Amino acid sequence: MEIGVPKETKDREFRVGLSPIGVRILSEAGNQVWVESSAGAGSGFSDEDYQEAGATIVSSAAAAWNRDLVVKVKEPLSPEYQFLQKGQLLFTYLHLAADRPLTEYMIDCGVTAIAYETVELPDRRLPLLTPMSIIAGRLSIQFGARFLERQQGGRGLLLGGVPGVQSGNVVILGGGIVGTEAARMAVGMGAKVQILDVNVDRLAYLETLFGSRVELLYSNSPQIEAIVPQADLLIGGVLVLGRRAPILVSRNLVQKMRPGSVIIDVAVDQGGCIETVRPTSHTNPTYIEEGVVHYGVPNMPGAVPWTATQALNNSTLPYVLKLAARGIDAFDLDPVLAKGVNVHNHKLVHPAVREVFPDLVD
Repeated sequence: MEIGVPKETKDREFRVGLSPIGVRILSEAGNQVWVESSAGAGSGFSDEDYQEAGATIVSSAAAAWNRDLVVKVKEPLSPEYQFLQKGQLLFTYLHLAADRPLTEYMIDCGVTAIAYETVELPDRRLPLLTPMSIIAGRLSIQFGARFLERQQGGRGLLLGGVPGVQSGNVVILGGGIVGTEAARMAVGMGAKVQILDVNVDRLAYLETLFGSRVELLYSNSPQIEAIVPQADLLIGGVLVLGRRAPILVSRNLVQKMRPGSVIIDVAVDQGGCIETVRPTSHTNPTYIEEGVVHYGVPNMPGAVPWTATQALNNSTLPYVLKLAARGIDAFDLDPVLAKGVNVHNHKLVHPAVREVFPDLVD
Protein backbone atom coordinates (compact mmCIF):
# COMPACT_ATOMS: atom_id res chain seq x y z
CA MET A 1 0.00 0.00 0.00
CA GLU A 2 1.05 3.61 -0.54
CA ILE A 3 1.42 5.36 2.82
CA GLY A 4 1.89 9.09 3.33
CA VAL A 5 3.40 10.84 6.33
CA PRO A 6 2.85 14.63 6.12
CA LYS A 7 4.51 17.17 8.38
CA GLU A 8 2.28 18.25 11.27
CA THR A 9 0.92 21.79 10.97
CA LYS A 10 -0.53 22.42 14.44
CA ASP A 11 1.34 25.09 16.40
CA ARG A 12 4.72 23.73 17.53
CA GLU A 13 3.59 20.15 16.97
CA PHE A 14 6.92 18.40 16.55
CA ARG A 15 5.71 14.79 16.66
CA VAL A 16 5.49 12.77 13.47
CA GLY A 17 3.14 9.98 12.40
CA LEU A 18 5.83 7.35 11.76
CA SER A 19 9.38 7.00 13.04
CA PRO A 20 12.16 5.67 10.77
CA ILE A 21 11.87 2.31 12.54
CA GLY A 22 8.16 2.20 11.65
CA VAL A 23 8.94 3.09 8.05
CA ARG A 24 11.52 0.32 7.84
CA ILE A 25 9.09 -2.30 9.17
CA LEU A 26 6.37 -1.15 6.76
CA SER A 27 8.79 -1.11 3.83
CA GLU A 28 10.02 -4.62 4.64
CA ALA A 29 6.38 -5.72 4.58
CA GLY A 30 6.12 -4.55 0.97
CA ASN A 31 4.62 -1.11 1.43
CA GLN A 32 5.80 2.19 -0.05
CA VAL A 33 6.12 5.15 2.29
CA TRP A 34 6.29 8.83 1.31
CA VAL A 35 7.46 11.26 4.00
CA GLU A 36 7.23 15.02 3.66
CA SER A 37 10.64 16.66 3.96
CA SER A 38 11.58 17.60 7.56
CA ALA A 39 8.43 15.93 8.94
CA GLY A 40 10.51 14.16 11.58
CA ALA A 41 13.03 16.91 12.29
CA GLY A 42 11.31 18.06 15.47
CA SER A 43 11.43 14.51 16.85
CA GLY A 44 15.12 14.15 16.04
CA PHE A 45 14.74 12.21 12.75
CA SER A 46 16.40 13.51 9.59
CA ASP A 47 15.28 12.98 6.00
CA GLU A 48 18.34 10.77 5.61
CA ASP A 49 17.13 8.57 8.49
CA TYR A 50 13.87 8.02 6.62
CA GLN A 51 15.59 7.39 3.31
CA GLU A 52 17.82 4.76 4.90
CA ALA A 53 14.67 3.15 6.30
CA GLY A 54 13.20 2.90 2.79
CA ALA A 55 11.03 6.02 2.53
CA THR A 56 10.76 8.41 -0.37
CA ILE A 57 11.15 12.03 0.72
CA VAL A 58 8.76 14.49 -0.96
CA SER A 59 8.95 18.27 -0.87
CA SER A 60 5.25 19.09 -0.61
CA ALA A 61 2.42 18.25 1.75
CA ALA A 62 0.22 17.37 -1.24
CA ALA A 63 2.65 14.66 -2.33
CA ALA A 64 2.58 13.07 1.12
CA TRP A 65 -1.20 13.35 1.42
CA ASN A 66 -2.00 11.91 -1.99
CA ARG A 67 -1.73 8.29 -0.79
CA ASP A 68 -4.05 5.39 0.04
CA LEU A 69 -3.28 5.62 3.77
CA VAL A 70 -2.19 8.78 5.59
CA VAL A 71 -0.68 8.42 9.07
CA LYS A 72 -0.56 11.56 11.22
CA VAL A 73 -0.51 12.62 14.84
CA LYS A 74 -3.11 15.40 15.08
CA GLU A 75 -6.36 16.17 13.28
CA PRO A 76 -6.21 17.96 9.91
CA LEU A 77 -6.40 21.74 10.22
CA SER A 78 -8.52 23.75 7.78
CA PRO A 79 -5.66 24.34 5.26
CA GLU A 80 -5.26 20.56 5.05
CA TYR A 81 -8.93 19.83 4.29
CA GLN A 82 -8.16 20.12 0.58
CA PHE A 83 -6.00 16.99 0.78
CA LEU A 84 -8.76 14.74 2.10
CA GLN A 85 -10.32 12.57 -0.58
CA LYS A 86 -12.88 9.84 -1.11
CA GLY A 87 -11.63 6.33 -0.47
CA GLN A 88 -8.57 7.52 1.44
CA LEU A 89 -7.75 6.10 4.88
CA LEU A 90 -6.72 8.63 7.53
CA PHE A 91 -5.27 7.33 10.80
CA THR A 92 -4.65 9.96 13.48
CA TYR A 93 -6.03 11.61 16.62
CA LEU A 94 -9.31 13.30 15.67
CA HIS A 95 -11.35 14.32 18.76
CA LEU A 96 -14.31 15.09 16.51
CA ALA A 97 -16.70 15.81 19.37
CA ALA A 98 -14.97 19.17 19.79
CA ASP A 99 -14.62 19.92 16.06
CA ARG A 100 -17.84 20.17 14.07
CA PRO A 101 -16.30 21.79 10.93
CA LEU A 102 -13.83 18.92 10.49
CA THR A 103 -16.57 16.36 11.12
CA GLU A 104 -18.81 17.91 8.47
CA TYR A 105 -15.99 18.12 5.91
CA MET A 106 -14.97 14.50 6.42
CA ILE A 107 -18.54 13.33 5.90
CA ASP A 108 -18.83 15.39 2.72
CA CYS A 109 -15.52 14.35 1.15
CA GLY A 110 -15.88 10.62 1.73
CA VAL A 111 -12.62 9.94 3.56
CA THR A 112 -12.48 7.01 5.97
CA ALA A 113 -11.24 8.48 9.24
CA ILE A 114 -9.92 6.26 12.02
CA ALA A 115 -9.27 7.96 15.36
CA TYR A 116 -6.50 6.76 17.62
CA GLU A 117 -8.50 7.81 20.67
CA THR A 118 -11.48 5.53 19.96
CA VAL A 119 -9.60 2.31 19.14
CA GLU A 120 -10.86 0.22 22.03
CA LEU A 121 -9.94 -3.14 23.52
CA PRO A 122 -12.63 -5.54 24.83
CA ASP A 123 -11.83 -4.51 28.42
CA ARG A 124 -12.52 -0.85 27.47
CA ARG A 125 -8.85 0.17 27.52
CA LEU A 126 -7.74 2.65 24.84
CA PRO A 127 -4.35 1.40 23.64
CA LEU A 128 -3.54 4.31 21.33
CA LEU A 129 -4.64 7.02 23.74
CA THR A 130 -2.83 5.59 26.74
CA PRO A 131 0.78 6.50 25.83
CA MET A 132 -0.10 10.14 25.21
CA SER A 133 -2.29 10.24 28.32
CA ILE A 134 0.69 9.07 30.37
CA ILE A 135 2.84 11.83 28.92
CA ALA A 136 0.15 14.52 29.25
CA GLY A 137 -0.51 13.55 32.86
CA ARG A 138 3.14 13.82 33.77
CA LEU A 139 3.57 17.06 31.85
CA SER A 140 0.57 18.61 33.58
CA ILE A 141 2.51 18.69 36.85
CA GLN A 142 5.75 19.72 35.19
CA PHE A 143 4.00 22.63 33.48
CA GLY A 144 1.86 23.41 36.52
CA ALA A 145 4.92 23.77 38.72
CA ARG A 146 6.42 26.13 36.17
CA PHE A 147 3.36 28.34 35.81
CA LEU A 148 3.04 28.67 39.58
CA GLU A 149 6.27 30.67 39.38
CA ARG A 150 5.73 34.38 39.90
CA GLN A 151 7.47 35.29 36.64
CA GLN A 152 4.90 33.15 34.81
CA GLY A 153 1.93 34.85 36.46
CA GLY A 154 1.51 32.35 39.27
CA ARG A 155 1.42 32.66 43.05
CA GLY A 156 5.16 32.24 43.38
CA LEU A 157 4.68 28.92 45.13
CA LEU A 158 7.15 26.02 45.07
CA LEU A 159 4.93 23.00 44.54
CA GLY A 160 6.96 20.70 46.77
CA GLY A 161 7.53 23.30 49.49
CA VAL A 162 10.61 23.34 51.76
CA PRO A 163 11.12 22.45 55.42
CA GLY A 164 9.16 24.95 57.47
CA VAL A 165 6.92 26.07 54.58
CA GLN A 166 3.90 24.12 53.41
CA SER A 167 3.86 22.51 49.99
CA GLY A 168 1.32 23.21 47.26
CA ASN A 169 -2.07 21.50 46.98
CA VAL A 170 -2.81 19.64 43.73
CA VAL A 171 -6.42 18.73 42.97
CA ILE A 172 -6.95 16.26 40.13
CA LEU A 173 -10.35 15.74 38.51
CA GLY A 174 -10.43 12.18 37.20
CA GLY A 175 -8.51 9.13 38.34
CA GLY A 176 -7.81 7.62 34.92
CA ILE A 177 -4.45 7.43 33.17
CA VAL A 178 -3.96 11.21 33.11
CA GLY A 179 -4.93 11.62 36.75
CA THR A 180 -2.85 8.69 37.91
CA GLU A 181 0.28 9.90 36.15
CA ALA A 182 -0.27 13.47 37.35
CA ALA A 183 -0.56 12.20 40.91
CA ARG A 184 2.58 10.11 40.52
CA MET A 185 4.57 13.19 39.52
CA ALA A 186 2.99 15.47 42.12
CA VAL A 187 3.66 13.02 44.94
CA GLY A 188 7.25 12.67 43.77
CA MET A 189 7.66 16.44 43.99
CA GLY A 190 6.31 16.50 47.54
CA ALA A 191 2.96 18.18 46.88
CA LYS A 192 -0.29 17.46 48.68
CA VAL A 193 -2.51 15.57 46.25
CA GLN A 194 -6.25 14.93 46.05
CA ILE A 195 -7.94 12.88 43.30
CA LEU A 196 -11.68 12.97 42.64
CA ASP A 197 -13.40 10.25 40.62
CA VAL A 198 -16.90 8.77 40.30
CA ASN A 199 -15.63 5.18 40.04
CA VAL A 200 -15.27 3.69 43.51
CA ASP A 201 -13.42 0.65 42.15
CA ARG A 202 -10.89 2.96 40.50
CA LEU A 203 -10.42 4.84 43.76
CA ALA A 204 -9.81 1.54 45.53
CA TYR A 205 -7.20 0.63 42.93
CA LEU A 206 -5.50 4.01 43.35
CA GLU A 207 -5.28 3.35 47.08
CA THR A 208 -3.16 0.28 46.32
CA LEU A 209 -0.82 2.53 44.29
CA PHE A 210 -0.53 5.54 46.56
CA GLY A 211 -1.71 4.47 49.98
CA SER A 212 -2.05 7.48 52.28
CA ARG A 213 0.13 9.72 50.09
CA VAL A 214 -2.93 10.75 48.05
CA GLU A 215 -6.37 11.67 49.36
CA LEU A 216 -8.97 9.84 47.27
CA LEU A 217 -12.43 11.40 47.13
CA TYR A 218 -15.71 10.49 45.49
CA SER A 219 -16.53 13.10 42.89
CA ASN A 220 -19.82 15.00 43.12
CA SER A 221 -20.80 18.66 42.95
CA PRO A 222 -20.60 19.40 46.69
CA GLN A 223 -17.20 17.72 46.95
CA ILE A 224 -15.83 19.62 43.95
CA GLU A 225 -17.17 22.89 45.33
CA ALA A 226 -15.45 22.24 48.66
CA ILE A 227 -12.08 21.15 47.26
CA VAL A 228 -11.39 23.31 44.20
CA PRO A 229 -11.04 26.68 46.01
CA GLN A 230 -8.17 25.19 48.02
CA ALA A 231 -6.22 24.07 44.96
CA ASP A 232 -2.95 25.73 44.04
CA LEU A 233 -2.88 23.57 40.92
CA LEU A 234 -6.09 22.15 39.43
CA ILE A 235 -5.75 19.39 36.81
CA GLY A 236 -8.65 18.44 34.54
CA GLY A 237 -8.25 14.82 33.52
CA VAL A 238 -11.80 13.72 32.66
CA LEU A 239 -12.43 11.49 29.63
CA VAL A 240 -15.75 10.38 28.18
CA LEU A 241 -15.03 8.25 25.13
CA GLY A 242 -15.95 10.01 21.89
CA ARG A 243 -17.93 12.75 23.63
CA ARG A 244 -17.28 16.25 24.89
CA ALA A 245 -15.96 16.35 28.42
CA PRO A 246 -18.57 17.40 31.01
CA ILE A 247 -18.14 20.79 32.70
CA LEU A 248 -17.29 20.01 36.32
CA VAL A 249 -15.92 23.39 37.43
CA SER A 250 -18.00 26.49 36.79
CA ARG A 251 -16.76 30.03 36.35
CA ASN A 252 -18.21 30.90 39.75
CA LEU A 253 -16.06 28.21 41.33
CA VAL A 254 -12.93 29.40 39.51
CA GLN A 255 -13.59 32.86 40.99
CA LYS A 256 -13.19 31.33 44.45
CA MET A 257 -9.68 30.05 43.73
CA ARG A 258 -6.71 32.01 45.07
CA PRO A 259 -5.21 34.58 42.67
CA GLY A 260 -2.21 33.12 40.90
CA SER A 261 -3.43 29.53 41.17
CA VAL A 262 -3.04 27.44 38.03
CA ILE A 263 -5.52 25.39 36.00
CA ILE A 264 -4.34 22.83 33.45
CA ASP A 265 -7.17 21.11 31.58
CA VAL A 266 -5.84 18.06 29.78
CA ALA A 267 -9.40 17.42 28.55
CA VAL A 268 -9.34 20.58 26.42
CA ASP A 269 -9.04 18.55 23.21
CA GLN A 270 -12.46 17.10 24.07
CA GLY A 271 -13.93 20.49 24.94
CA GLY A 272 -12.53 20.78 28.46
CA CYS A 273 -14.05 20.07 31.88
CA ILE A 274 -13.50 23.55 33.34
CA GLU A 275 -15.78 26.32 32.11
CA THR A 276 -13.14 29.04 31.86
CA VAL A 277 -10.64 26.99 29.86
CA ARG A 278 -10.26 27.55 26.13
CA PRO A 279 -7.73 26.06 23.69
CA THR A 280 -4.32 27.73 23.65
CA SER A 281 -1.07 26.84 21.89
CA HIS A 282 2.54 26.03 22.69
CA THR A 283 3.46 29.50 21.42
CA ASN A 284 0.98 31.21 23.76
CA PRO A 285 0.14 28.52 26.31
CA THR A 286 -1.51 30.52 29.10
CA TYR A 287 -3.86 33.36 29.87
CA ILE A 288 -5.21 34.80 33.11
CA GLU A 289 -8.93 34.77 33.76
CA GLU A 290 -10.67 35.42 37.09
CA GLY A 291 -7.17 35.95 38.49
CA VAL A 292 -6.17 32.33 37.74
CA VAL A 293 -3.54 31.15 35.25
CA HIS A 294 -5.15 28.90 32.62
CA TYR A 295 -3.27 26.43 30.40
CA GLY A 296 -5.25 24.83 27.56
CA VAL A 297 -2.79 23.42 25.02
CA PRO A 298 -4.60 20.52 23.29
CA ASN A 299 -1.42 18.81 22.06
CA MET A 300 0.64 18.79 25.25
CA PRO A 301 2.84 15.79 24.31
CA GLY A 302 4.10 17.79 21.32
CA ALA A 303 6.40 19.51 23.82
CA VAL A 304 8.43 16.32 24.20
CA PRO A 305 8.38 14.91 20.66
CA TRP A 306 11.47 12.70 20.91
CA THR A 307 9.76 10.71 23.66
CA ALA A 308 6.18 11.09 22.45
CA THR A 309 6.71 10.05 18.82
CA GLN A 310 8.44 6.83 19.81
CA ALA A 311 5.85 6.03 22.48
CA LEU A 312 3.01 6.67 20.04
CA ASN A 313 4.60 4.63 17.25
CA ASN A 314 5.16 1.68 19.58
CA SER A 315 1.39 1.52 20.00
CA THR A 316 0.10 2.52 16.55
CA LEU A 317 2.44 0.53 14.31
CA PRO A 318 0.69 -2.87 14.70
CA TYR A 319 -2.56 -1.24 13.55
CA VAL A 320 -0.86 0.62 10.69
CA LEU A 321 0.50 -2.73 9.49
CA LYS A 322 -3.01 -4.21 9.50
CA LEU A 323 -4.43 -1.26 7.55
CA ALA A 324 -1.56 -1.41 5.07
CA ALA A 325 -2.09 -5.13 4.50
CA ARG A 326 -5.87 -5.16 4.15
CA GLY A 327 -7.21 -1.61 3.85
CA ILE A 328 -10.81 -1.26 5.00
CA ASP A 329 -11.11 -5.07 5.15
CA ALA A 330 -8.98 -4.86 8.29
CA PHE A 331 -12.05 -3.57 10.14
CA ASP A 332 -13.86 -6.85 9.57
CA LEU A 333 -10.93 -8.87 10.89
CA ASP A 334 -10.06 -6.68 13.86
CA PRO A 335 -12.98 -5.41 15.98
CA VAL A 336 -10.57 -3.38 18.10
CA LEU A 337 -9.46 -1.37 15.07
CA ALA A 338 -13.06 -1.15 13.86
CA LYS A 339 -13.95 0.75 17.04
CA GLY A 340 -11.63 3.48 15.82
CA VAL A 341 -13.65 4.26 12.68
CA ASN A 342 -15.39 7.61 13.09
CA VAL A 343 -16.33 8.47 9.50
CA HIS A 344 -16.76 6.11 6.56
CA ASN A 345 -18.48 6.30 3.17
CA HIS A 346 -19.96 9.77 3.78
CA LYS A 347 -21.42 8.71 7.12
CA LEU A 348 -20.68 9.42 10.77
CA VAL A 349 -20.41 5.92 12.22
CA HIS A 350 -18.95 6.04 15.73
CA PRO A 351 -21.87 5.81 18.22
CA ALA A 352 -20.51 8.33 20.71
CA VAL A 353 -19.73 10.94 18.06
CA ARG A 354 -23.14 10.37 16.47
CA GLU A 355 -24.73 11.31 19.81
CA VAL A 356 -22.79 14.58 19.81
CA PHE A 357 -23.92 15.47 16.27
CA PRO A 358 -27.36 13.86 15.83
CA ASP A 359 -28.22 16.26 13.01
CA LEU A 360 -25.34 14.84 10.94
CA VAL A 361 -26.71 11.31 11.13
CA ASP A 362 -28.85 10.10 8.23
